[in-house]
Amino acid sequence: MPVHMRRRDKEVTDPSELVKPLKEAAYITLALCRDNEPYIATLSHGYDQEANRVYFHCAREGKKLDYLRANPVVWGQALLDGGYQQGSCDHLYHTTQFRGTVSFVEDTEEKRRALETMVRQLDDNPGEIIERQVKPDSWSKVHVGRIDIVEMTGKKADRIIVSL
Repeated sequence: MPVHMRRRDKEVTDPSELVKPLKEAAYITLALCRDNEPYIATLSHGYDQEANRVYFHCAREGKKLDYLRANPVVWGQALLDGGYQQGSCDHLYHTTQFRGTVSFVEDTEEKRRALETMVRQLDDNPGEIIERQVKPDSWSKVHVGRIDIVEMTGKKADRIIVSL
């Protein structure tokens, strides 16, 4: 059952603003659950806006993978942190929260696109990195996860509300 946002003045509804943290944040944090036990994981990522999905890479085994295999439904957040505003007791931020289902990419063409998406989002010189490192022998060794987003909400505090 959907819950309304208490601070409607901070709600983000514009689609271009809603995806901004997913496109610009250095990482996302995922909430995972297995056997009624929570776990969080913070990951570098790439957001494919056209397909509305998030890609990440990881090891082929470990705690995060154990949780995802048991329950592929995740809740995540991307944060653009504007920081604590000295002298105003306020904090500026822009967040996008999302729910989605994780699967792992086996198709080599999608894996290549996923890695290029991540490099373009994260690196200052993506062309050079893609040419040097995103090659068939490298993408066959890496494990790529895909989060298909089914729900998104956002919240933003971009100005100081109370000044002391």
